[in-house]
Amino acid sequence: MTRRPGAVRLAPPSWLTESLRPKAAPIPWAAVARASVALAAPLAVGTATGRPGYGALVSMGALSGVIGDTADAYRMRVFNIAVPQLFGSLGVLLGTLVYGAGWTAVAVLTAVALVSGMISSIGAVASVSGLLLLLDAVVGAGLPLPSPWWLPSCLLLLGGLVVLGLTLLAWPLRGGTPERSAVAGTYRAVAAFLEATGTPGYDGRRQALTQSLNQSYDLLLARRTRRHGRSPALVRLLAQLNAVVPVVEAASAAQLRPREYGPLPPAYPAAVRELAEAVGQGRTGPAPPPWLPDPAGPSTRALVEAIGHAWAVAHEAAPDPYATADRLGRPAALQVRARRAAHALLLSGASWRYGLRLALCIGAAQILVSVIAVPRSYWVSLTVTFVMKPDFGSVFSRAVLRALGTAAGLLIAAPVLAEVPHGWWDVPVMAALATLIPALSAKGYAFQTAAITPVILLLSDLLNHQGFHLALPRLYDSLVGCGISLLAGYLLWPESWHTRIGERLADAVADTATYVSLAFTTGPGIDQPARARCRRRLYRDLSAVRSEFQRALTEPPPVGARAEAWWPLVIAVERIVDTTTATRVRVEHGAPAPSPAEVGALTRELTDLAEALRSRRPLPEAEPDGVSPDCALARLHHEVRAARAVLSG
Repeated sequence: MTRRPGAVRLAPPSWLTESLRPKAAPIPWAAVARASVALAAPLAVGTATGRPGYGALVSMGALSGVIGDTADAYRMRVFNIAVPQLFGSLGVLLGTLVYGAGWTAVAVLTAVALVSGMISSIGAVASVSGLLLLLDAVVGAGLPLPSPWWLPSCLLLLGGLVVLGLTLLAWPLRGGTPERSAVAGTYRAVAAFLEATGTPGYDGRRQALTQSLNQSYDLLLARRTRRHGRSPALVRLLAQLNAVVPVVEAASAAQLRPREYGPLPPAYPAAVRELAEAVGQGRTGPAPPPWLPDPAGPSTRALVEAIGHAWAVAHEAAPDPYATADRLGRPAALQVRARRAAHALLLSGASWRYGLRLALCIGAAQILVSVIAVPRSYWVSLTVTFVMKPDFGSVFSRAVLRALGTAAGLLIAAPVLAEVPHGWWDVPVMAALATLIPALSAKGYAFQTAAITPVILLLSDLLNHQGFHLALPRLYDSLVGCGISLLAGYLLWPESWHTRIGERLADAVADTATYVSLAFTTGPGIDQPARARCRRRLYRDLSAVRSEFQRALTEPPPVGARAEAWWPLVIAVERIVDTTTATRVRVEHGAPAPSPAEVGALTRELTDLAEALRSRRPLPEAEPDGVSPDCALARLHHEVRAARAVLSG
């Protein structure tokens, strides 16, 4: 059919379609099976013993454990599940004590929201802990839970222990498998990165590699202790992960090599894939080195040396633990980390701002449902808590996606509540619904909401027995909660209307200036591990910039449009970082070295660029261009001038 001239084409806005686009993620079958058993088994026990309400509370605690089980390494999973469960138990205890207490409940939940918001700003585990503290407090204050007062808290904690027990069943057999698989996956990402050299897919492969490196380092450093000798397997994995970094740097240099050299020979990525298999299978001992073609310049010379070094480390019988520690730096002592967390909690402006925003929203929700008779009003505050979660992305888009996800979840829940009788039928229905949570959570926030909503409705129905009549009011409550979040948690806070792309770019450029100074300074006393740590911090900065950019794209106009305007500068800064790495590698393998004056001039230009990004002031005039086309920093100097031109334009 041909559209008539002048006809209006109705289409959803781009920020909404961007938010609703499902992410490409494999289905975690093991997590699906655990969720099904962990949520259905307590209902079966409760039904068999004539205490379905008890079973529902245990399943509710298991639901919290399923949502929080996002780590890979088993030691991290113990921490990620157990600590938030303790906060959740405390929350339901506080909520139960103020159930039906009127304005006292309003004051207590508002105070809990303040503490929850401040806790959530510390880190990932603290974020989940703060979420469960507030969620379970709202449930305890809004639902008639079994007595005595301490019983609901114990039942919720038992549900978390069920998930933890199921999670740790395979630990004796697969203790180090997640860490080893992560490092092997990083080697495969490096091989794909090498294959993309000189192709349009280079930038996408680089982003995937950065994410893989971040994940592997986070996974291993979370386990690292002060004395590496206690864990030879961890020492080996850290050494293997460190050894792949020079390969990544050499690949950046290969991307910038002259075109007359032709495409990169496939023997290089093939050798890295062989290393990935050796790391993944845990093979050690002597092995013949791979065949690699003769180097055709500084870039491929660096690549041959880096792959040879990685090959030696991967097959080394006993890596040196002290070399590993020197390269990565030692972890801070427990008391130092505790001091940092306390400082971030009590003295950080961001912590107080988010705590006050969440407290204002929860207070408004509780006052509203206290003044206006809203049956089962806890759902309004539950919606506010989920929407205001700090690390879920944009508040605006979460509010919209929460409403859409709840509506989709109600379409699933309505026939269940209307047709499925209470009793043993609840068990298979819960087993089926629980599988959707891990399967859909990785697809996006709206999909996770659609999966969690019917589970929560079924569990709450086991406690208050409203049946099908529970469905439609929950949609109204969700819309009210989303409206409160948009008004009190978004529109009243001007900082919500702006992106932090410029601030994060300024951090990345400032770190680039430091990296340039370290990369091209030679002589005795140069801290080589400091270069590696600076480079890792720099690529984390760029990853944060990308994340902030993707978050801003889900905002409505004008925020999304402003974010798009930053994109050329994001690309320019990434090119500066890549060119810095490539130039340093080439200099180390035979290319002319820059003079200290050239390095100083380039560092000053980067510092000026970072200050202009932070202050939003015009850039000062650039120094006279004294870099010759034959200088080692000529290409890097060109990229910096290009970034300055983008910002000035």
